[in-house]
Amino acid sequence: MARRGGNKIDGWLAIDKPQGITSADVVRKIKRMLKPLKIGHGGTLDPNATGILPIALGEATKTVPYLMRTLKEYDFVVRWGEARSSDDREGEITETSDVRPEPSQVEEAIARFIGDIEQRPPIYSAIKVGGKRAYQLARAGELVELPPRTVRIEALRRTDQGKNPDFAAFHVICGKGTYVRALARDLARELGTVGHVTDIRRTRVGPFDEKSAISLEKLNELSHSARASEGILPVMTALDDIPALAVTQGEAVRLRHGQSLRLPTAKSGTVQLTSDGNLIALAEIQKGVVKLLRVFNLS
Repeated sequence: MARRGGNKIDGWLAIDKPQGITSADVVRKIKRMLKPLKIGHGGTLDPNATGILPIALGEATKTVPYLMRTLKEYDFVVRWGEARSSDDREGEITETSDVRPEPSQVEEAIARFIGDIEQRPPIYSAIKVGGKRAYQLARAGELVELPPRTVRIEALRRTDQGKNPDFAAFHVICGKGTYVRALARDLARELGTVGHVTDIRRTRVGPFDEKSAISLEKLNELSHSARASEGILPVMTALDDIPALAVTQGEAVRLRHGQSLRLPTAKSGTVQLTSDGNLIALAEIQKGVVKLLRVFNLS
């Protein structure tokens, strides 16, 4: 149903982003297709990266912060012997090296990148510096200084057989704020050489994976046949790791009106409050006292 120039659509799309377009381009294309009242995405992908780009529609935009803190998974390929300004194949070559690490050396180095590590983001990134994106400053030829920050690498493994000494393929599971390009750059430095990423594919963001993904072409096809809802996942999908607590219909009405509530439960922390299987609110519970974080208007 249209309302205020848009459609009341609530839920998530797991878009399989193609190479060569930005995450903002994907959002613009979906806005034209579906005309949702609200839209946002759960984690930027580089233009030359492919894979899972979660798109929040309507009330799902309220859950974006919770998705952003989930783990992500990537497949990527490193080219040894060439450092590039953008840490991927699009940048200019800034340094070369004849050193090619042995497979055993790579395995040993990988172990030193597991856990909490210090990482300096690439200068060609969307991080804001003085109100401008770092990549805008870098493209203008300005010196960009980005401080290192702590990121979490849950797992990192090599996925190829090492038959081509110039390249190595990897799979990584990582936390919020991790740059795969920076990981490749730093791994090469650790191995006494230089390197950059040639290919990146994101295979998972929290509960969204390749099995639940849909291409822009397929979504466009469904939208023209009034079947776009087939690709839309429930708002609750992004809250997979947050426990649910059922409330009565009367309690649900009170919550929707922002009224305080006390529940007889031993649960504490962040919970989903549901009624008849429908998401009503996100809340913090301490000793039975409910503190509302987000209330959802789902029909």
